[in-house]
Amino acid sequence: MDTPRPHPSGSLAQLHLIDEEKKFSQELSTYVDQKWNLKDAGFNYNVLAVFGSQSTGKSTLLNRLFGTQFDVMSESSRQQTTKGIWISKGKDMKVLIMDVEGTDGRERGEDQDFERKSALFSLATSEVLIVNMWEHQVGLYNGANMGLLKTVFEVNLQLFGSNRGKEKTLLLFVIRDHVGATPLANLSNTLKADLDRIWQGLSKPEGLENCKILDYFDFSFTTLAHKLLQPERFEEEVALLRQRFIEPSNPDYVFKPQYSKRVPADGLHVYAEAIWEKIVTNKDLDLPTQQELLAQFRCDEIANLAFVTFKDSIRDFRHPIESGQLVENLGPKMREIRDVAIKSFVKDASRYHAEVYKRKHAEVLTKANSMLESFFVGQLKNLHKKAVSQFSSELQQALKKDGAEFGAVSATAKDNATAFFLQGAAAIKLEETDWEYEEEQFQLEQDLQEFAATQREKELSKMLTGLEKQIKKDLEDPIKLALDHPGPGMWGRVITTYHHTMSRAEELLHKKARTFELGQEEQQTLEENLRRQGWVLLTMKVQEESVDGLLLYKLLNRFEEKFQRDERGLPRVWKPDDDIDTPFRKARDETLELIPLYAKIKALDPTTGEEFSLESTDDFDFDQSLRVLSETRQQELTTQLKRKTDASFVEAKRSVVSTQVKVPYWVGVALIILGWNEFMAILMNPLYLSLTLMLGLPFGILWYLDLLPLVQRIGWKAYDQAMEFGREKLRDVVHSSEPVLVRAPQQRILEEEQGRPQDFLHRHSARSLSSHGHERGDTRDDGEGLEMSSFEDKKNL
Repeated sequence: MDTPRPHPSGSLAQLHLIDEEKKFSQELSTYVDQKWNLKDAGFNYNVLAVFGSQSTGKSTLLNRLFGTQFDVMSESSRQQTTKGIWISKGKDMKVLIMDVEGTDGRERGEDQDFERKSALFSLATSEVLIVNMWEHQVGLYNGANMGLLKTVFEVNLQLFGSNRGKEKTLLLFVIRDHVGATPLANLSNTLKADLDRIWQGLSKPEGLENCKILDYFDFSFTTLAHKLLQPERFEEEVALLRQRFIEPSNPDYVFKPQYSKRVPADGLHVYAEAIWEKIVTNKDLDLPTQQELLAQFRCDEIANLAFVTFKDSIRDFRHPIESGQLVENLGPKMREIRDVAIKSFVKDASRYHAEVYKRKHAEVLTKANSMLESFFVGQLKNLHKKAVSQFSSELQQALKKDGAEFGAVSATAKDNATAFFLQGAAAIKLEETDWEYEEEQFQLEQDLQEFAATQREKELSKMLTGLEKQIKKDLEDPIKLALDHPGPGMWGRVITTYHHTMSRAEELLHKKARTFELGQEEQQTLEENLRRQGWVLLTMKVQEESVDGLLLYKLLNRFEEKFQRDERGLPRVWKPDDDIDTPFRKARDETLELIPLYAKIKALDPTTGEEFSLESTDDFDFDQSLRVLSETRQQELTTQLKRKTDASFVEAKRSVVSTQVKVPYWVGVALIILGWNEFMAILMNPLYLSLTLMLGLPFGILWYLDLLPLVQRIGWKAYDQAMEFGREKLRDVVHSSEPVLVRAPQQRILEEEQGRPQDFLHRHSARSLSSHGHERGDTRDDGEGLEMSSFEDKKNL
């Protein structure tokens, strides 16, 4: 690593840029950034080099002009002090000065390779090249370094050939120890003539045979008095010359814009090192190419630095977007982050080669847009989901209101959801991008349409379910009432009820269907399905009312109505001379005739007399739905009905037998004789007499009217009911004290038995027959006991 000379730090710090071994220092960027504070100078700095023979006072001149502290030659030793190229910054000025090793030194002898390469490097990197010479060297070929200049000009002609007239370098000839014998004009003319002669003798590239030296170089000449003989004048002229470097208003200001190499300060180390590498390796040197390479290198570095901050800024967007959240103000935030990165790039990169900068600027913009596009796409998807969710929520909330029409509500919700998506999508689309969201918008519209169709099906299903519930409610009581009063017009009343119910349901369907914007064909299909569903509900109700126990109960009621009541509807009290067999056979036959009536629904419309039918489908068979009872069930019902009616017949016969029992007359005379004292005690005691009249008078009236058997039956039935109620309460108490796991099966069986109408009818008949059994002390109440009791009663009769 090169070590700077022991001078104060800061702007006066010096760097051995190229050492005598032709090695380029790697610390130039550090000095530019930290020592000389030129990192952000951009183009606002200048580069100057001094060129001349050894021991001509180059370092002394630079120190006096720019306040640098380059080492100067000792007057006593007269040996080389500057080896290689040193660089420093001028005091209080943004000028970098290169002190180049002197030419024609005895230390290097005939080795002029470094002289040529250092001169070429100075000419390629500097805006102004000071050629330092003595007055007495003017007109000399080697003394004035004309041979070296010829070599440099020839190589630089290759260098500057393509830049003819675009970029120049100022050659400032400083003629030292001018004592005034020869005017400056004569000296400058001599130097110009020598330079022209050199230029004419150059080997020029093809196409540049007629080029002139002034196409590539400007010349300026000045003189300085003798430093030792005229020290005061020397200092004055140095001060005047310094003004030409620091005062832009000076007419002879040297750092004019046309001399700038257009290399920003922060890229100087890359540019200078590349130039030196080309020179050292004897490769063709093309400054415009080097400037482009420098621009590419620096623009890439600047872009990378800008993207470091850019990536940190956009990192916060990734998690919420990937988790399905909407980032608020994402578009403005992305635009701001991108603009910050682009401005950071433009600030530092715009100083470099215009074409390269323009190309890199487009690349940076494309890369930034590409990195942001993933967030754009993610936000679009989240907007899509949010729009669908908003559509669903708004649609469902609107449908809860009374009188809401699905078509209008759906259209409004769809427009609002689409507007929400488009507004959000437009807000996140950035300028200077090719981002589009038409495909996502199309997909959103498809999803909304599918969701609306699904929701419409749900609402239609909900509406149809409501209609079915209403139909079921409207059919339930009329059908039950019709089946409870069987007769020839029973099924006619059922069909009439069905037509009236479906007429109201279809009217309501038409009213609600308009809100769903249904087509004529779709509405007709719904009507047909509704009629079939209404018929299914009707048949379900008929089947429910036609279960064995319940249907047997209806038949027994009809039998008892015919058998136990007279033509006026009053209960019959059978007398010994009454004919029981004929009413029994008539009532039983009429009741048995009702079983075939219940067996099949007669689909005949009573209003028109035409047969009613519905179209069958794969899931619906109209003819099969008309069947209520199978042949087997009809036979079972017939058998059960006969058994139950026989019990009623036996009970009627038994009541007649009980009324025929007569008490002998002598028993009455005996009772009077034996109970005379008790009879007189009752007559003489008001309390006994009152009680006797209160109890005896009703008993006498019932006996006179022959109602005692009826009262007796009622009493026994009340007794049976009380006993049954007591047993149930006792079971509840016992079951409540048992464990749940033990009690559950028994209780379930009991509850199932209690819930069966057939069992209820069986118990009812058993209790009726048990009243006679209680008179005989027979406590059996099961079916077998009833059958045996009936058989014995028939035998006694």
